[in-house]
Amino acid sequence: MTRRRLVRKAKEAVLHAGQAAYVGRKDKKSVVRRDWILHINEAVKPLGSNYSTFMHNLKNTKVELDRKVLSDLATQYPEVLKEIFNFTSPKRG
Repeated sequence: MTRRRLVRKAKEAVLHAGQAAYVGRKDKKSVVRRDWILHINEAVKPLGSNYSTFMHNLKNTKVELDRKVLSDLATQYPEVLKEIFNFTSPKRG
């Protein structure tokens, strides 16, 4: 328990904590993106698709909505996401 008594050890602890905080801020972005993808995937599963197919169809039809917006639509306005899904899904038959 020298970090509270010795100046050099305290400074080292502060520097190490700063490095860990920096890494944590970068990791948070990937965690949030993973959550967005999870929300989108869970919303399109009942429609008979999955995340990767849905995103591929979005790109092919040149719909430029990012994952954050799609995740918000999936959680708050699922009927709007269903309309987007119907618009982007390839016509069969």
